[in-house]
Amino acid sequence: MASRLAQLARANSAPTAEPEGDPADSVAEVEVCDLCGAPVPPLHRHLVDLQTRRMMCACQACKILFDSDAAGGGHLRLVPDRRRELTEFVLDDAGWAALQIPVDMAFFFFNTPAQRVIALYPSPAGPTESQLRLEAWAELEVANPVLDELTPDVEALLINRAGDKREHWLVPIDDCYQLTGLIRTHWSGLSGGDEVQQQIDGFFDQLRSRR
Repeated sequence: MASRLAQLARANSAPTAEPEGDPADSVAEVEVCDLCGAPVPPLHRHLVDLQTRRMMCACQACKILFDSDAAGGGHLRLVPDRRRELTEFVLDDAGWAALQIPVDMAFFFFNTPAQRVIALYPSPAGPTESQLRLEAWAELEVANPVLDELTPDVEALLINRAGDKREHWLVPIDDCYQLTGLIRTHWSGLSGGDEVQQQIDGFFDQLRSRR
């Protein structure tokens, strides 16, 4: 992954490539509840602002308040806390190429305001949107009915094909922004460096321990 991301790092990143706001920064830096200001522990739940895709930290009390589909007025949604490795996922090299993702790692989720699936990949510039071929995604859904279980806006399919890896995960969307933040923070030079790879490996190790 590092070598292909390095190619992107050499190019000038357009400001419009990132979603509004920076969810990765919100996840990494904020340590109080964005709703009431109460302190939150390092591991805490998040809400998603459906219009801006901003991550909002939630304390236990506010988490309980929004733990209902009727809460949030259709504007805020609580991010679930389930992680599942999709060991039977069907995706060969040709199928991956058809999705037209320029690197070897990406996450996919259904965006309600846009009414379509969006593909983002973590890069040194932050979460960057890829022009997903929706026809290829539709074929992926047919081959993998588990994708129907993804909760819109708050759960994602995370794919890691770096090197010889072939990992497919159903994860909370904030996990994906956490991974993006790690890459953005620890990237060094043009190739990324050893530290960023260690952070990526550590992220997936932690993901396996939390499933």
